[in-house]
Amino acid sequence: MNPNNLHSPVSRRSFLKASSLVAASGAAAPYLTNLRAAAEDPIRVGLVGCGGRGKGAAEDAVKAAGNVQVVAVADVFADRAQAAATQFKVNPDRCFSGFDAYKKVLALADVNYVILATPPGFRPLHFPAAIEAGKHVFMEKPVAVDGPGSRAMLKAGEVAAQKKLCVVAGTQRRHQKSYLETVQRIHDGAIGEILCLRAYWNQNAIWNNPWKPGVSDMENHLRNWYHYTWLSGDHIVEQHLHNIDVSNWVMKAHPIKAYGRGARQVLTGRGQIYDHFTVEFEYANGVRMFSQCRQINNTSGNVSEAVVGAHGTANPNSTIMPKGFPVWRFRGANPNPYVQEHTDMIAAIRVGKPINETQEVVESTLTAIMGRESAYTGQMIDWDSTLNSAMNLMPQKFEFGPMPPVTVPVPGEYEFV
Repeated sequence: MNPNNLHSPVSRRSFLKASSLVAASGAAAPYLTNLRAAAEDPIRVGLVGCGGRGKGAAEDAVKAAGNVQVVAVADVFADRAQAAATQFKVNPDRCFSGFDAYKKVLALADVNYVILATPPGFRPLHFPAAIEAGKHVFMEKPVAVDGPGSRAMLKAGEVAAQKKLCVVAGTQRRHQKSYLETVQRIHDGAIGEILCLRAYWNQNAIWNNPWKPGVSDMENHLRNWYHYTWLSGDHIVEQHLHNIDVSNWVMKAHPIKAYGRGARQVLTGRGQIYDHFTVEFEYANGVRMFSQCRQINNTSGNVSEAVVGAHGTANPNSTIMPKGFPVWRFRGANPNPYVQEHTDMIAAIRVGKPINETQEVVESTLTAIMGRESAYTGQMIDWDSTLNSAMNLMPQKFEFGPMPPVTVPVPGEYEFV
């Protein structure tokens, strides 16, 4: 990654122009012969990030199609890499640990499918390297925690399109049959012009590992990565992105402004993330999306999306409720979307018709970052400011040792640059 390129200004128009190359990659031809796997050839997976989600994604990939095998694993922590190697019967000489472990997986010539499942802050480092190495990539969402990282991801997505590489993100709702059919009906006009949207991820408190004395600050951050913005992006980015992504999918666009609020009201101890956010997002056509996410015990749960149209309403997961007409509900088989996203990607690789989801997941990631920064500052934040932000949250270097003290953002005091 060239840090000198991360801060170059990008207008909304140039962002969309550049990202159109990524979106169009599915139709590109011819497919490069050396990147194509024939139907009978194995998919050889390299797993980077061996926590619960990483191992889960690797399990899903193995279930997704025949001739799929995990052949290499990497994690910053040796214990996690070794656990994954044992689970997937990976040879010990293909089990890597340390901050540079991902490079060793990418250097393996027989690995043709890489799963990136480290904490999201590392995605703008690992994804460009994987594309440079010529690997097809499945990457968990979100894909950045700040503007510089988002720009780096978009540029790498363009390179993936040029190389005819497949890229699929962990926004599994876009591969879930019930969502696919319902959103298509919305796009076909089943509820008329869209007037507003709602998105929720309200739940009980998330896991929170205690600070361990006797180990470095860096290790404590990584072992409790969800609670540090440089690693997770805060829960509006790490988790609520799913619902935000559905709203952007329905709108076929991203918002241009965010008006947010939030706080760290219940969370105590080390860490810096908020425990609740409420954000009003505005799209270019004036449509608003009202967003809530919360992680507080003994509160009402709600993980859903809703769309209000001129001629009815919809739950994008399953239901169309048009005015004056019978309710339509999705019926039929609804395969596991966590497996289906790998099935779709492997099929695309094997038939030589690459798909590339970089643009969509970058847009949804940046939407969530825009909402976070609006809540942190207490100010309206727009799209171009978020995309072009010079605020790089990542450390200067990656090593086990001390870390600068972290602070909880306070609206009215926190500065966004």
